[in-house]
Parts: sequence; structure tokens; C-alpha cells
Amino acid sequence: MTSHALTTARLPLAIACLIALLAPAVHAQDPAPQGVRIGLTYSSGTRPGLYILPMQGPDADSIKAIISRDLDYGDRITVIAPDSGQPTVGTLNYPLFARLGAAAILQVTPSAGGTLRLVLHEVAAARVLQSADLPLRGAPLSPEWRMSLHGIADEIERWVTGARGVSATRILFTREGTLWQVDADGANAQRVPGVVSGLDPAWHPSGQQMAYMEMLDDGTHVVLRDIESGRSRRVSSTGGTNMSPAFSPDGKTMVYASGEDGVDLFALPVEGSDRRIRITVGGSTNAQPSFSPDGRRIAFTSFRLGRPEIYITDADGTNAELLTTSGFGDQLYRSDPSWSPDGRFVAFSTQIEGRFQIATISLRDRSVKQHTIDAVNEDPSWAPDARHLVFTSSRSGSKQLWVLDTESGRMRQLTRGPAARMAAWSPRLVITR
Repeated sequence: MTSHALTTARLPLAIACLIALLAPAVHAQDPAPQGVRIGLTYSSGTRPGLYILPMQGPDADSIKAIISRDLDYGDRITVIAPDSGQPTVGTLNYPLFARLGAAAILQVTPSAGGTLRLVLHEVAAARVLQSADLPLRGAPLSPEWRMSLHGIADEIERWVTGARGVSATRILFTREGTLWQVDADGANAQRVPGVVSGLDPAWHPSGQQMAYMEMLDDGTHVVLRDIESGRSRRVSSTGGTNMSPAFSPDGKTMVYASGEDGVDLFALPVEGSDRRIRITVGGSTNAQPSFSPDGRRIAFTSFRLGRPEIYITDADGTNAELLTTSGFGDQLYRSDPSWSPDGRFVAFSTQIEGRFQIATISLRDRSVKQHTIDAVNEDPSWAPDARHLVFTSSRSGSKQLWVLDTESGRMRQLTRGPAARMAAWSPRLVITR
């Protein structure tokens, strides 16, 4: 159990119209600048500017707004998207777009059949870099439609930067004692149907199942639930304390904390046998497991020193070692480990001056970086891109979920309303190719 813009460049309409009108053919370009080459050319360490041309057609305003926001929240691209104007027809004036700060130009053409025609131009090379016809599923503006559009935005981000975005994901969290979910952009917050009591949620790596802790009269139980059908089963057969489930990266094993007098980690096959295997040996509380991306090791919280610290052990329980060896955090209270999907960091909560803050520790040199200062911040969970974290924070006056870009330090509020905590970020739910 856990401790308890892209800057959107606004261009005047006159400039947007000028771009539509001034479109002489381009026959020669200066040599491409030195920098990163992943399809698009742009300077290393910068966020390439993407000019999204005005679009027309069914639901064009909503499509443009969602794509622009998704790319903004990805923190890798600077979106340049004028509020209005006519779609550009004919040859593009690449030098003019370059002067506006664009490394790439995106044309999006919605069709009545629910397909988006996307064309991405590289400004420096004066050429079409990528193009595709990608489908939108579901009724316009429905959750399914929005999620498919998020997948398209993630594909655009991959075209531009080489790294796929995380817009087509959801976050599970606890609100008023039960489970809720919300899209990564903060839309469609809703209660998970059929769950009466739900804490400590975890996503199966397929995105098709979840696990959570259920509170009953005889204690707490771990429940495995199929998301599409709603079928669920308790995987903990004993009373007492059963909590903090986590799935192995291959989805075949679930580890959770269980016990009555003490609490230890146990592994259980997700399918088939109900025989569980002990990972840690009693004498203290051991909980909050988080797998390394290769599945070979587990980070967890243990009280074996008389206070909570983060440890790492092999997946079979051997070779346990203390991870948080430094004196970082004046109360020496570290918990809530979350292993990054790229294997480089473990995020955790640490108590500083009487309040919890979010920090990460490098697995390479054990250096620690503090990411939050204001208010109380805890329960970090990584996004699939190993760059963003969702966490619980009181900075808005009540406990809500916030998203942090660990590279730039940018934060945004994800939830509003009744208190939200114990977040778990899903794997990518839509992959558009």
C-alpha cells in the first residue's frame, strides 16, 4: 500500500493567409544543418517546430485541437498551429515556413469516411517525409474515436522525433475508495464499472487486464480483472493483508505483498497454477514491487532497517541489495518505487522537511534527482516513454494526479474533482502503423 507548451505559437490570421498565397516552387535548398537525423533533420537538444496547416472537413476543429494538444503534452515538439486560415493548396513555400520556426509541416485532411490523410513535409530538405491514410474508429468525439486519434498523434510524434508518443494511454487511479480511469490528456475520467472497492491498481502489459486490491471484512485481497469482459477473480486465497500487485513484463507472472503478522512478496502465475512462490523472507514488511523492463529484477519497499527504503532483488528473491543508500531526504523515508521502462531509473517518494517529494535514482551511478519541491507529492508511475511520470500531489489544494516531464520539469494537472491517488500508467493501447 502506498504512502499515504509545448508552446503553441499563435500566429495572426494575416500570416496564415500569406502562407496560403505565397507558394512559389522551390528548386534548391541550402545544405541541411548539422544535427539529429531520425527521418527529420533538426538540431540536437532542441524541440523541432511543427507547423500544422489549417484544415477543413468533418470534425476538423476537434481533430486539430486534440492532435495539437497531444503533441504539446509529449514535450518533444514545438507546435505552431494558427487558429484559423485556409488549407494550403499547391507547392509549399518552404523558406517561409523555415523563417516561422518550422522544421516540419503537417497537412491533415479529414474525410467523410472517417479517415485522415496525413502528409509530413521536411522543411530543410523541401520534401515530403511521410504520408499515410489512417482510420478513425467509433463515432466522432466518442472515447473510442478520441483514443484512435491519440494513436495517430503518437504516430506523428514518431515521424517527427523517432520516438512514439504516449497519448494513446490511460491512467488507473483510486478515487473515493474505488477505481477510476482517465485518458492521458485528462479527458474521459470515469469510474471502472463493476468495481466496488479498488486500491493499488496495476496494468497488465497487454493493456487487456488489470489487478487491484479489494477491501473485505476478512482483510484485503488482490483481484485480477479482464478489462473488456469485466470478469474478475481473486488471486489471493488467504485473509489478512494482500496488496500492491505488479506484473512481469512478459505478463506471465504477478507479484504481490501478502501476510498477516508480517508482509512478504509472493509470485503467482497469471494463468494456470494457483501455487504461489515466496520471494522475500519475513522479519519485516516488504511490499510495493516493481519489475525491471527485462523482468529479471524487482524493486520494492522494505522496512528491514526499521524504516522504509528501496531495495532491488533478483526476481527469484536472491541477491537483494539496498538501492537508496544515500542520505537523500532528511527523514530517511523512501517508498513507492517505479522502475522506468528503459531500465535507467527508479522513481520513488522521499520525505524531505516533513513532506513527500518525487525523486529518481539512476541505476548506473546511484545519483538521485529531486523533481518536486512544492506541496506533498507521492506515488509515482512511469509512462511507457520512460520520460513522463504521473503522481499524486496536493499542490492544487487537494490530492490530484499530475504529470511530470522528467527532462524539462514541466508539470500539468491531470484530474480534478474528488481526491485522486495511487495512479498506474497503462502501456500503449493503440499502435498506428
